[in-house]
Amino acid sequence: MFRCIVLVPSYNSGALLHRTVLAVLAVWADVVVVIDGSTDGSGQAVENMLATHAGLHVLHLPRNGGKGEAVLHGAEWALQHGYTHVLTMDADGQHPVAAVHDFVAAARCAPQAMVLGVPLFGPDAPALRVWGRKLSNILVQMETQGAVRDCLFGFRVYPVQQMVAVLRESRFMRGFDFDPEVAVRMVWRGVPALNKPASVQYFDAAQGGISHFHYVRDNMRLFFMHLRLLFGWLRRVRCKMR
Repeated sequence: MFRCIVLVPSYNSGALLHRTVLAVLAVWADVVVVIDGSTDGSGQAVENMLATHAGLHVLHLPRNGGKGEAVLHGAEWALQHGYTHVLTMDADGQHPVAAVHDFVAAARCAPQAMVLGVPLFGPDAPALRVWGRKLSNILVQMETQGAVRDCLFGFRVYPVQQMVAVLRESRFMRGFDFDPEVAVRMVWRGVPALNKPASVQYFDAAQGGISHFHYVRDNMRLFFMHLRLLFGWLRRVRCKMR
């Protein structure tokens, strides 16, 4: 039986977390929020919603482990509670709540596949982010024979059992390397990828926008991730040529 829950990992997301969860609950009843060691008190506002939203669940990690760690924790919980799929979305309001039903419907029609959002950038998108992801997308498209069109957009529906299995196989994919690497390794595992366009909205500091991406640390993490994937891809190519 197909059952999907929206999974929202959050680390110090401020007031945007409450706004995001409230918006999701207006369109989808089942939501699990993973508070990834937050210290800003943002989780309390979501905890206060539990009494009035039966489908809302809040999990807490004792310390910040990274996006991938939070998603794995939430996905394992979802698997234990009978969910077959998770729709992941960021806590900062960038992802399109209005597209939740369309993405879940696509996953319902192809339950063995993962549904990957392809961002439609507006004029508010920082140029550095738009151009910076192009190289990652070129590499990932090569590594997946074009199956993954955008590797960094986190608005996705995953078959939860397959995703958890991929994450458990590696000690990586726990930070900002989660979104690109898990998509590649799931394709290698035989999971089909459906790519769907989705809008993305960026908030500036005055609107409460928050980014925890550290350009030096996290770009180095992505660099070593691509090395891992390139070596893995080359091994796969060599095996096929034998």
